[in-house]
Amino acid sequence: MPDEQGHEPAARTESAPRRRRPRGRLMTLLVTAAALTGLTTSFTGVADAADNPYERGPAPTNSSIEAARGSYAVSQTTVARASVSGFGGGTVYYPTSTSDGTFGAVAVSPGFTASQSSVSWLGPRLASQGFVVITIDTLSTLDQPASRGDQLLAALDYLTQSSSVRTRIDSSRLGVMGHSMGGGGSLEATKDRPSLQASIPLTPWNTDKTWPEVRTPTLVVGADGDTVAPVSSHAEPFYTSLPSTLDRAYLELNGATHSAPTSSNTTVAKYSISWLKRFIDNDTRYEQFLCPLPAASSTIEEYRGNCPHTG
Repeated sequence: MPDEQGHEPAARTESAPRRRRPRGRLMTLLVTAAALTGLTTSFTGVADAADNPYERGPAPTNSSIEAARGSYAVSQTTVARASVSGFGGGTVYYPTSTSDGTFGAVAVSPGFTASQSSVSWLGPRLASQGFVVITIDTLSTLDQPASRGDQLLAALDYLTQSSSVRTRIDSSRLGVMGHSMGGGGSLEATKDRPSLQASIPLTPWNTDKTWPEVRTPTLVVGADGDTVAPVSSHAEPFYTSLPSTLDRAYLELNGATHSAPTSSNTTVAKYSISWLKRFIDNDTRYEQFLCPLPAASSTIEEYRGNCPHTG
């Protein structure tokens, strides 16, 4: 067997005398080797943690990211419309624990004519996985995507600068999500603020079909039965217009409609959590759920993207 330096031991012939090492010395060497192994393992663990200080929560499994709740207990607080500017108030969901340090944050916008209640299920679902999440009401339910993008950014600024949970948030690790016109708004937000770490437009709608300016890792979620924002004229061109060098993906839900992301949806949650963890937390433990590309299934019509991810 090779030694620690990879050198093969010298061959021993039949006639060569076999030297016996004193038992006490042998035991001393074994104990020393075990100690060194433990020390090496300890240093490796420290190095791994230092490689990514943003990992939050236990190692993920399919079960853990498909579950209705993650490992963190969650609290929530209401943000009154009158207490903020730039968006219409909302609800903040956040991990109750402070022992793991700060968390990344995500703002989520509803769609045309809808209120935050249409995306509220995402609040505790994402927060329990280790994020601070704000689901917002818009200034008007009729606001267009560009306005919703501005409001998502205003909500993130509120979270990081003046909210009661601002000390729990790492302001350098932020993302946006939105449904329908809110999904179009998430694209607008990433165009306006390239420093965002992740974006997830959910069955998005926007009159602007091309997004070559986007520099934020983006997961576009469409639905094969969407007649409000058909994938052929919204989600698909949004995805294909993103820079080919960008970490990007396109998930088309199977047997789903435009409203699929407005109620608890395991497929939407699973890949949203994985995307946010991978790019807001830089947690490569979640790469396994995104690469190799997920195969078509009873809930996935198709999945496209670039692998492996580089962000």
